[in-house]
Amino acid sequence: MSDDLQTPVILTGALQEALKFVNTSLKMLKVEGAANKDGRTPSIWDTFAYAGYAHGENGDVACDGYHKYKEDVQLMLETGLDAYRFSISWSRLLPNGRGPVNPKGLQYYNNLINELISNGNQPHATLHNFDLPQVLEDEYGGWISRDIIKDFTYYAEVCFREFGDRVLYWTTVNEPNVFALGGYDQGNSPPRRCSPPFCATNDTMGNSTYEPYLAVHHILLSHSSAARLYWRKYRDKQHGFVGISIYTFGIFPQTNTEKDRVASQRARDFFVGWIMEPLQYGDYPISMKTNAGERIPAFTNHESKQVKGSFDFIGVIHYTNLNVSDNSDALKNQLRDFTADMAANIYYFIYLITPWGLRQELNKFKLLYGNPPIFIHENGQRTASNSSLQDVTRVKYLHGYIGSVLDALRDGSNIKGYFAWSFLDLFELLDGYKSSFGLYYVDRDDPELKRYPKLSAKWYNRFLKGRRTSIVGTIELEKDPSLVFVSQLFE
Repeated sequence: MSDDLQTPVILTGALQEALKFVNTSLKMLKVEGAANKDGRTPSIWDTFAYAGYAHGENGDVACDGYHKYKEDVQLMLETGLDAYRFSISWSRLLPNGRGPVNPKGLQYYNNLINELISNGNQPHATLHNFDLPQVLEDEYGGWISRDIIKDFTYYAEVCFREFGDRVLYWTTVNEPNVFALGGYDQGNSPPRRCSPPFCATNDTMGNSTYEPYLAVHHILLSHSSAARLYWRKYRDKQHGFVGISIYTFGIFPQTNTEKDRVASQRARDFFVGWIMEPLQYGDYPISMKTNAGERIPAFTNHESKQVKGSFDFIGVIHYTNLNVSDNSDALKNQLRDFTADMAANIYYFIYLITPWGLRQELNKFKLLYGNPPIFIHENGQRTASNSSLQDVTRVKYLHGYIGSVLDALRDGSNIKGYFAWSFLDLFELLDGYKSSFGLYYVDRDDPELKRYPKLSAKWYNRFLKGRRTSIVGTIELEKDPSLVFVSQLFE
């Protein structure tokens, strides 16, 4: 792991100079649209959407970032963003999953990267975000086959070679823990592999008892292969960094009983330790190996050494907290999936603003995993999609969670940056266009897909520019009625 990972841009003036880390906004693949244009082939996410599993919607147009990227970069500049995280579509760059590079896909990403940099915006690129080329899924089953390691490493090298002179921050795979659970256990996200009685639907194939473990195993081997290739061939010349992102929760026991406290730790092993312990220590958590037994793959000595330490930074994805109670009786079931192996009942708090969970989670990374460099890769509030620009609750959410990051920073966590999810209202994985996370509303009834700033965008702009954003109570900034909001954590 690199010891010299530096924050690329330091904000001045914000939060009385206490919060000195990158504060930026996030983009993902389905901003692009142009799904069937200029040589791009379908990904497993496209197949999932075309089958009707995203409320019958798809990302064929999305926010049309493919054509509107210059306009969007200017909007980022006006907002005050200094970094932008985006996903590269594997099937746009390599339509066959391997082999020749698509020149038009290459041109698009070069254009986007150059536009970002020319406007003072640091690009952070993600290589895989639920969007494996469908051709590889059809050929050998994608992530459940060891063949994926060679193909992913090839794809990663194409990206390093073509874009690494300008892109310094590389995330290999976005939230592999959630990707594996949704895609290979419950079957409610791409590529919709699962088996009864664990399936969300009945028309799927796969095996929920072992495929989630197998998929993550191959993701970790692919990630480490790509990371070590970068360090070996490109780091000395390009001076960049490679990491992976993990979906996290603030995890708390449902009651103060010993059983629930132990179950909470076990749940954390299964959600976070599943990824972090191999990266930090070279093997899966003991609780996972004990409960899953032979269904969880074993690393060879060579693989363990390859995976251990194969990151320069960790991306933390965090939205909310969950409570955990013991369900050890699930271990008596002869047929078990990941959830049964975890032996815990989970209670989610989807809409609550509970920022203390993020602070706790960041402190856990400090205590358990050697205080690695961390970027908050996603953090934001889900609301129903509508044309209202008065997203007061999103402002309150950002207030609280940015405050928790500041608290963790003061606790000594090695935080390098923060990305708010998301810059625009976009095509979400499960919700399609039915939910909203964006700072900017996209009018889908307008042929030009015009963008409109929400209250949160205006607040975020002031925050990034280090201007006063709050007093306790309800305030009005610059006599702009759209900037009225309540409560704040900082002065």
